[in-house]
Amino acid sequence: MRNLCRVMVTVGGLLMGIAQMAQAADAPSAANQALIRQVIQAQLDAFRQDDAAAAFSFASPTIQAMFGTAERFMAMVRGGYQPVYRPREVAFQPLRVIEDQVIQPVTVVGPDGEPVIALYKMEWLDAEKVWKINGCVLAQSPDKGA
Repeated sequence: MRNLCRVMVTVGGLLMGIAQMAQAADAPSAANQALIRQVIQAQLDAFRQDDAAAAFSFASPTIQAMFGTAERFMAMVRGGYQPVYRPREVAFQPLRVIEDQVIQPVTVVGPDGEPVIALYKMEWLDAEKVWKINGCVLAQSPDKGA
């Protein structure tokens, strides 16, 4: 019985390792990771300039359909995403692939001086050959209060 448990633990460990390797293999190329960062940075720049049309253009079709207009989108960002709307500092973290979703974590320091992690869900539009932002979730930074 003990040997069977060891074998199961070993097989479980191997399967986890294979899953992690497969996840790494699914990660976008370095060139695509650079494009993802460019899209996010361009949207942040548009927010700084209060350019609603430009900021909205980097959103996925799903997000655009959800808000309908650039003005409604910008109002939502102003109201609920101040750290992204007016960041003092921006630092891109290593890209992640989680359950086939490309997630770009970005540490942003908001106008209040508090760091948060903006988790950008990215979507590849094959027909247009572009990356778009398909959502952003703000999470507490582990650096908060440091």
